Amino acid sequence: MQLVADVGGIPGKDCNGFCKYCYFRKVKEIKSFGCAHCLPNKIGCERCSKGISETQSEFKSPFEVINQIQTALMMNQAQGEISAYISGGGDISCYPHLETLTDNLNQFSISSILGYTSGKGISDSDVAARLINNGVKEVSFTVFSSDPQLRKEWVKDKNPEEALKACKIFCENIDLTGATVIIPGVNDGDVLRQTCDNLEEWGAKGMLLMRFANTFNEGLILGNEPIIKGIESQPVEDFAELVKQINSEYNFRVSGTPLCDPETGGPFAIAKDENEVFLQFIKPVTGEATIITSKIAEPYISKIFKKLEVDSVNVIGVEKEIACLITKEDLENIDLNQLKESVIIPGRSFIHQLDAERILCADGIERVIGRGPDTLTVDGELSIDMTDENVIERELEDFNDLVDAINFFGMKLKPSKI
Repeated sequence: MQLVADVGGIPGKDCNGFCKYCYFRKVKEIKSFGCAHCLPNKIGCERCSKGISETQSEFKSPFEVINQIQTALMMNQAQGEISAYISGGGDISCYPHLETLTDNLNQFSISSILGYTSGKGISDSDVAARLINNGVKEVSFTVFSSDPQLRKEWVKDKNPEEALKACKIFCENIDLTGATVIIPGVNDGDVLRQTCDNLEEWGAKGMLLMRFANTFNEGLILGNEPIIKGIESQPVEDFAELVKQINSEYNFRVSGTPLCDPETGGPFAIAKDENEVFLQFIKPVTGEATIITSKIAEPYISKIFKKLEVDSVNVIGVEKEIACLITKEDLENIDLNQLKESVIIPGRSFIHQLDAERILCADGIERVIGRGPDTLTVDGELSIDMTDENVIERELEDFNDLVDAINFFGMKLKPSKI
């Protein structure tokens, strides 16, 4: 059983300063977007205001975190092997009580998994050995590059050599998944391959490639675009090809976000021709509706409905590349003539129901606006630890939830005459 140990922390403050490419850099005042968690008649809640910028929690004391873990253990009546996934808004390596926390968890026979860290809090590589002795069994380590000078410049790491030594110690003794945000012309090409060479030599379990986002449509919805002037993000199709190339050249597992996972076929593995047999496990569609989704997801979702021979559903992809980051601005650019009388928006999108109804019914047609499931596929950041069977199973479950939403909110289809 895996429990979450949230240690808190604020980006930029509890991570020894922003990385040069950080999603949260340049964020100032956060407006309330609106979302599914808001009150019906009020736009704005903790999730869609402070929550999205992760600015609501300072680092917590180890005592507070341990208490949360103990409460979760009692509520879940946990049995068998138990691990704690340590995460937070800051950089885990900068958490001043990390050794104390992992040691206390270890005394309760709870192993630890270190979530996102760039290692910027490591000034002495020996901490890696101590953490391993405290029961740390996995770590997700954003390397960026194995070149210390590039780390110093782009990650703003004051001790890049020590951080890389710690990364090597983790690789040699436990499961480490490396990660890097690909900045075109900076850490791609030969630099990326040298980083992968080092990680493979050290014994890394895998490598996650993350596409750099620099515009609103790529996901920067906090008013902080561009993060770096003069740099254009890699076209998403080219990025997917890079992921496939790196995966073919190295022995460890390679995945990418937002595209793709070559080993599982994600995202939207069930859209692949070779997986068409699994579509028989999707429920019948009995309603008529329009699905609004992202630019990246639209072709996959459309292909699935086409394979299912469903013509009562049309799919519209807005310019935003990530569906859960769709905002009301994306809806304002939709041609309302394309919409059916029922519309399904992404479950996690940052849109209040009032805004959705106002914008999507502006032509005088009173449409029913519903929300779909939170996810329809598994992002490469998660699928890197999953099998292709796991991914297909999750996607079938999510897609059936979407069909439930269509059948619930959509106008019922008349039964065909025999």
